[in-house]
Amino acid sequence: MASIAALLTALLRRRQNLHMVTGSAWQAPLEMAVFSTAIGWCGLVWGEQGLVGAQLPEGDAARTRARLSRRFGHAAEAPPSVAVQAVIDAIIRLTSGEKADLAFAALDLQAVPAFNRQVYALARAIPPGETRTYGEIAADLGDRNLARAVGRALGENPIPIVIPCHRVLGAGARIGGFSANDGAATKARLLAIEGARTSAAPSLFDDAATFSIAPSTRRP
Repeated sequence: MASIAALLTALLRRRQNLHMVTGSAWQAPLEMAVFSTAIGWCGLVWGEQGLVGAQLPEGDAARTRARLSRRFGHAAEAPPSVAVQAVIDAIIRLTSGEKADLAFAALDLQAVPAFNRQVYALARAIPPGETRTYGEIAADLGDRNLARAVGRALGENPIPIVIPCHRVLGAGARIGGFSANDGAATKARLLAIEGARTSAAPSLFDDAATFSIAPSTRRP
């Protein structure tokens, strides 16, 4: 009996985690919209309290819809509200080369773990063009040894670019990971747009297939 109870508990926890990923943790209806930017097709998902998800970038609208549908299966495509359209316009400006600040966007992070919410609040406080490190964010949380946990939380960021996890780097200005499509290449492009100094400096319009992190300075 004890083993059965343990199995049921594990399955329940797994189901709760799955809900957090797919968006079914939100009881209110969710809506989504896709839109074209200079770096590809992006998308937003929102509810009554604010944005709950973002997808960026994909090669076409269909792939963006598909990814959002996998994450938020019950979200219905709809015209953006005035508030959501303002975020879309800001993302379009940012990916076109302007230093648009998305700090005004309302977010609904009710399904996000408390630790992650703390990390995201610190990331949102980083202005365009500036960066911080995982260690610095961890120190602000009270323990630099939390740097890996900070990295994991940023890797789970459900609303990339609006929660600007791309502005958080590894030690020595290393790019680190990024939850959006094309990973580090997209992260480096966004940082290049904002004029941030990193160990990689691609152009916004560089081909992602040929992009690579800055070459090693080690002599042969």
